[in-house]
Amino acid sequence: MPNPIIQVQGVNKEYGRGKKTVAALKDINIEINPGEFVAVVGPSGCGKSTLLHVMAGLEAPTNGRILLDGVDVTLISERDMPKVRAQKIGFVFQSFLLIEDLTAYENIEAVLWPSLEYRKEKQEAMALEVLREVDMLERKDHFPRQMSGGEQQRVAIARALVNNPPILFCDEPTGNLDSKTGEGVLKIIAGLNRDRKMTVVLVTHNEELVKYAKRVLRMKDGAIVSDK
Repeated sequence: MPNPIIQVQGVNKEYGRGKKTVAALKDINIEINPGEFVAVVGPSGCGKSTLLHVMAGLEAPTNGRILLDGVDVTLISERDMPKVRAQKIGFVFQSFLLIEDLTAYENIEAVLWPSLEYRKEKQEAMALEVLREVDMLERKDHFPRQMSGGEQQRVAIARALVNNPPILFCDEPTGNLDSKTGEGVLKIIAGLNRDRKMTVVLVTHNEELVKYAKRVLRMKDGAIVSDK
């Protein structure tokens, strides 16, 4: 068996203080192997998005440990965490979060700007390749306002791929899309899992999307109540 690429060990997450404390995550323990496609499902407010954000290092747990590809991210400083995220993960948000004043191509290339590892020509090739992979190459010079929601989400997926991370986190990636467009986006994500062997962790409340996952974690009141 391969070593787990994601390990969540005794993680709790609390918001507030004293009597107003809310336990968003309660003693979460998960191991996810390389290449798995895991869906995290449950009703609104159950803690599934909080779990995803904590796993991705976007929020710190109150206690517990999280290891991504062998790196304990709970020990990484806030200053160094962006570099670790750039190397280890891609993140797809429900609301796309594209920069309105940049084209599709520029939104992707912007991820590579801080890197000294790639020359300008290499950055251009990498950005164009991921746009081709999500079938958005012909729209590379369009701004977000000129694209549909589904097209924006495909650009957001391309942006998450450009550094070739081993892990892809998706937080309600179809939440702002109609059902047909959402199916198309999920097929792209499933294809990345199949063809790139990317580890995918998908948060959704849409039971129709669970069919794409090979493993389903169900959450309720901050705890995992089922793992199948």
